[in-house]
Amino acid sequence: MSGSNGAKETSHKKARTSPYPGSKVQRSQVPNEKVGWFVEWQDYNPVEYTAVSVLAGPRWADPQISESTFSPKFNEKDGHVERKSQNGLYEIENGRPRNPAGRTGLVGRGLLGRWGPNHAADPIITRWKKDRRGNKITHPISGKNILQFVAIKRKDCGEWAIPGGMVDPGEKISAALKREFGEEALNSLQKSSAEKRELEEQLHKLFSQEHLVIYKGYVDDPRNTDNAWMETEAVNYHDETGEILDNLTLEAGDDAGKVKWVDISDKLKLYASHSQFIKRVAEKRDAHWSENSETDCGGHSSKSPRKPKAKRGAGAEKKAVI
Repeated sequence: MSGSNGAKETSHKKARTSPYPGSKVQRSQVPNEKVGWFVEWQDYNPVEYTAVSVLAGPRWADPQISESTFSPKFNEKDGHVERKSQNGLYEIENGRPRNPAGRTGLVGRGLLGRWGPNHAADPIITRWKKDRRGNKITHPISGKNILQFVAIKRKDCGEWAIPGGMVDPGEKISAALKREFGEEALNSLQKSSAEKRELEEQLHKLFSQEHLVIYKGYVDDPRNTDNAWMETEAVNYHDETGEILDNLTLEAGDDAGKVKWVDISDKLKLYASHSQFIKRVAEKRDAHWSENSETDCGGHSSKSPRKPKAKRGAGAEKKAVI
């Protein structure tokens, strides 16, 4: 996603949906052709909304822009708060940051604490699906090994997701990835001191090995507004043998209602942009994703569902393009 163009093919969709999460607030409708800020739209009249929970002033939230004591340093590290975007510089208009992906139909912060980028970390923990004998299971159609990842069911919306969360001020991404996985997928916050030490040893083994950075940047999230948006760093930690994860018992905690191992495929329906991240993991690991032998960048089959009829013998050798 480049700059503040918000081009059609990459424009956000979930960030324009109504009602806004956790409310009855309806966004102003933004047609695809008017998402980008480069498109002049004098009649644009977005709804103003910031949740009461944010306005109450919890430690994870900024004050209102109008408060005289609040002087944020946008596009840079502001004390312990990271206000730089992973997508580069963002514009400031009337003292407010402007969503680099374009219009959303809503101004203010909604449920998000920070003006501008709100940074999250998404740990994608994977293993190979195996049979009782310990052999990898291959998909009968694609012939590729089936990969599994740890998914949680979010309490707020009921959708399945990667067990991630917000990066605390001053916290390193690597620490946030490990902490969030422990809190949401292993219920680490409710463990005894001895259990936490044992858990920490296993997590250290998992999170200290080689990993793949799957994505860094803007996320098409239903909580986004014109002035506040989600960004994440999604990182894949893979247990090739399964020995580390065999010693960890999944237990939902913190924001998670349920937790389980899920087979990776294109049939998954996940929260926000999580399906895109999971697809990238499957591609990087050369694991099963789709039953179609060929898929294009949009996930559509590039093969014709049936052979086209030949016309007067001239087109018999031509392949259909969809």
